[in-house]
Amino acid sequence: MSAVAQLRSLAREHVAVAAFTIPRLLRHSVWRDANPHEGGGLGVVLVPGFGAGDFSLSLATTWLRDRGYEPTGAGVGFNVGCTSELVDRIERRLEEHVEATGGPVVLLGQSRGGGLARLAAARRPDLVCGLVMLGSPVLDPMGAHPHVLLAARALAGLSAIGVPGLMDNDCLSGTCFEDNVAAATTPLEMPAVSVYSKSDGIVPWQLSLDPSAECVEVHSTHTGMGVDPDVYLALRPRLARWAAERFDLRDAG
Repeated sequence: MSAVAQLRSLAREHVAVAAFTIPRLLRHSVWRDANPHEGGGLGVVLVPGFGAGDFSLSLATTWLRDRGYEPTGAGVGFNVGCTSELVDRIERRLEEHVEATGGPVVLLGQSRGGGLARLAAARRPDLVCGLVMLGSPVLDPMGAHPHVLLAARALAGLSAIGVPGLMDNDCLSGTCFEDNVAAATTPLEMPAVSVYSKSDGIVPWQLSLDPSAECVEVHSTHTGMGVDPDVYLALRPRLARWAAERFDLRDAG
């Protein structure tokens, strides 16, 4: 199966899961009960999963904005590029959003996006006051479902023949891979949450057990984590605490 076909298959799965899960979210009190002062203007940078763009986290963006946060996309386009280059882009967006919101922000990433977010947070802890990873294989980025790995290898093959903007073989087994795997185990200097599900059919849940994070179990599919009410129930008090702590520190200073 080609890379395009693999990505289309993942997209179809996401649509099917969303069609079932989104109505549950929209009916749930965690969506309907919104305190517009909860976030206090705390910035949040959202990083989409493999093969997805900012639109895939549009409901998370709405949920955050309705609660007084200042969310923005990471600006990585469709998440199919070189790991190091994508982390560079996230770092630039972090700098921009910190400037726009007046202080360190939260990084929230789904799947591969959570791994990229962790790399960016470890690189620039001065810009990040909290990290959220949803179904992210931080302990082994090559441990995802074989279909995902086939798509990644196909993209690397296209990169090798000159197609720009894609991950290459160095991202899968070369220096880029080795450097980023080493960085992914760096202890974090900010509070972090890694959300995992034993029903995850894409990422083995054990790979999300980041020793530097609070690991929280939910009952969700992999692609459904961005629209599952259980995820928002888990994140809401933690995000609110980070917002309160950040602004308490700012006011004290």
